[in-house]
Amino acid sequence: MLISRRHLLLLAGSAALAGCTAPDKPSWPPVPSALPSPSAVRTGGGPVPLQPGKVMLGAYVALHGMSPAGGLALRRRQLGHDLRIVHRYYSWTDQLPTRLSYLPPASTLMISWRGPRLTDITTGRADRLITAAARRLAAGDRPVLLRWGWDMNRDFYRWGGAANGRSPAGYVTAWKRLRGLFAEAGADNVSWVWSPNWNTHPEEPWNNRDGYYPGDDLVDWVGVSGYSQGETPEQMFDPVYQTYAARKPIMITEVAVADRGGASKPDWIRDFAAWARSRPAVGAAVWFDTDTHPGSTEKWRIDSDRASLAAYRAMAGDPVFGA
Repeated sequence: MLISRRHLLLLAGSAALAGCTAPDKPSWPPVPSALPSPSAVRTGGGPVPLQPGKVMLGAYVALHGMSPAGGLALRRRQLGHDLRIVHRYYSWTDQLPTRLSYLPPASTLMISWRGPRLTDITTGRADRLITAAARRLAAGDRPVLLRWGWDMNRDFYRWGGAANGRSPAGYVTAWKRLRGLFAEAGADNVSWVWSPNWNTHPEEPWNNRDGYYPGDDLVDWVGVSGYSQGETPEQMFDPVYQTYAARKPIMITEVAVADRGGASKPDWIRDFAAWARSRPAVGAAVWFDTDTHPGSTEKWRIDSDRASLAAYRAMAGDPVFGA
């Protein structure tokens, strides 16, 4: 059973989308900001490897009145090519897919897999479920990105530190057990994506983001998720980049921007593209492209107005981001 992205977007206010008169073809490429780190990895990523000089542009596409296949087809027509990453969400007890009929041949599936309370994993009670999931993914005929237990440094979820003794230790132990069971099941086509939120809450010493990191040998991609309410890409994503870019490829695993009127949304999309272009360890960016999220009146979809779609199309058409 596919599930929606819960809780995170409730942070967003209910801003009305304003009309925008920006030109359909903004100037491109934008001038990149200064690179914050002198060194960056050029390899890594596991079965879904970093491609130096490229940013795999993907999305979670869920559009009102459309099936997943219909939404992806619309984006193919608008952008001129398929998304490099197709992102879907699954509950902990869902049967993970061996394949998706609507996944384009050249696209990579990224699965965001929810977790239980961590003791279900660390005590071994969930070993059978985990092994079954690993075997299903191993049976697939192509590499897959697995983003288990995201936003663990927020107090949204039952697998986060706030719900598990106000400590990151259980999360790290659970991650290690998951990786071990997947290895035993032969799931060597899985790239593991570790993905905190850019905004730690509660912001207390025990909840330090980096305390949840399982270790370089157990992570293929370092991800970070963030929804701009006025923050710049530098404010949101540079702390993770500066910490990990010399060791691991970086993926922006969920990203979107609230529309605050005028040219705010297309301008932010252009700023984000410039940010990603100027940081060579960034190898993937996955948009939250939807207008169906429960509890949110924000239209996160990329084509909420002509100027925003034009800015996104310019990014998607750039050789760095293109197919």
